[in-house]
Amino acid sequence: MNKIVRKEKLSDDVFLMELEAPHISESRKAGQFVILMLDDNYGERIPLTIADGDAEKGTITIIFQAVGGSTQLLGRLEEGEEIAHLLGPLGTPTHIEKKEGPVICVGGGIGVAPLHPIVEAHKAAGNKVITIMGARNESLLVLEDKMKALSDELIICTDDGSKGRKALVTEPLKELCELADKPSEVVCIGPPVMMKFCALTTKPFDVHTMVSLNTIMVDGTGMCGGCRVTVGDEVKFVCVDGPEFDGHLVDWDSMVSRMNSYHAHEEDHRCNLDKVAEVLVGRE
Repeated sequence: MNKIVRKEKLSDDVFLMELEAPHISESRKAGQFVILMLDDNYGERIPLTIADGDAEKGTITIIFQAVGGSTQLLGRLEEGEEIAHLLGPLGTPTHIEKKEGPVICVGGGIGVAPLHPIVEAHKAAGNKVITIMGARNESLLVLEDKMKALSDELIICTDDGSKGRKALVTEPLKELCELADKPSEVVCIGPPVMMKFCALTTKPFDVHTMVSLNTIMVDGTGMCGGCRVTVGDEVKFVCVDGPEFDGHLVDWDSMVSRMNSYHAHEEDHRCNLDKVAEVLVGRE
């Protein structure tokens, strides 16, 4: 069992939780994730990126959006309560090395959470880091203060202009690629459509662009095949080969089509989970 030692509500449906997980906190690296289950009898296996960790305290931090039955129940847990199963760290860590030019880190919405340890790792490697954060509106921005403290420059974009620039993240990304001191690398995490267009933006400038894919995942060990994607001419599994891949090589249309093919099943499953959540919540 893994105890919740801290809980913070970041927005209406986005939560931060710090969990007791000494073995994971000791070995985790930037870019890796965990899979959790709330208890033995209920809930999905939920993959969540490790947003932060403290090896001395023996804790990891996760940030999630309560959108379905399982994450809604997770969001109702309070400090002192426990999560039954926590598996990790999973996935291939982010490759971090000293770069000649700046590293541009682009996060969209909740994608800023998994971007945080990557920004931290690039700064520790001595790289100049420019972070671009994007969201529909100001209330959906997360970890702004932490990202500002870690970054040499922080650019904020909102769809409605409620904070920062009224623009998509691809606008300042293109401007940075056009500079004489162009980026050595771009790291992008967010919704698939955002990552796709970030990769399309950087490709004409021949800027290496890594994306972190968030496909459907079940076991996290490569056995189920649910998370497979085409990268270049090869089939890859996001849970073990990723979650990070060269954004210029990802077959975005195939990936989005594959994810959409599960949509009807997801809706039925979500409805069932929501019904179970209502029953369990009613017993409190």
